[in-house]
Amino acid sequence: MKDIQEEIFSDAYFMRKALDLAHQAFEDDEVPIGAIVVCDNKIIGKGYNQTEKLLDVTAHAEMLAITSAAQYMNSKFLDDCTLFVTIEPCVMCAGASKWARFGRIVYGAEEPKFGYSTISNKIVYQKTEITGGILEEECSKLMKDFFASKRN
Repeated sequence: MKDIQEEIFSDAYFMRKALDLAHQAFEDDEVPIGAIVVCDNKIIGKGYNQTEKLLDVTAHAEMLAITSAAQYMNSKFLDDCTLFVTIEPCVMCAGASKWARFGRIVYGAEEPKFGYSTISNKIVYQKTEITGGILEEECSKLMKDFFASKRN
């Protein structure tokens, strides 16, 4: 049963939607990261890692979600939107989020090897509010399970 904190339109509610996409990536044998873009409590963009499927190193969940949301909004700026992503964005995705000028970024688990914060927190737009640790255990476990399956 879902946590009491997963009330409709909460950060946990939307992170659950991103986690659903991460599970889809896992099933497709992609690194299991999912992302959605939300504006006015409506999902306007979504993506999951598809680097293997598309043979494109830039086909990260966030990049696909940002492109989808920008097309929906007919704007390259997404300052009234929130990016939800299951794992802390990498430098490339954080850089793209800076150019999109997100109002908020919410992520599940930290990425100690490739997360943008291992380089600099200045990669993200200075006005963007960052919230981490939403459904952290589930987001982290999915990644650990994926890489454990690769070692076996």
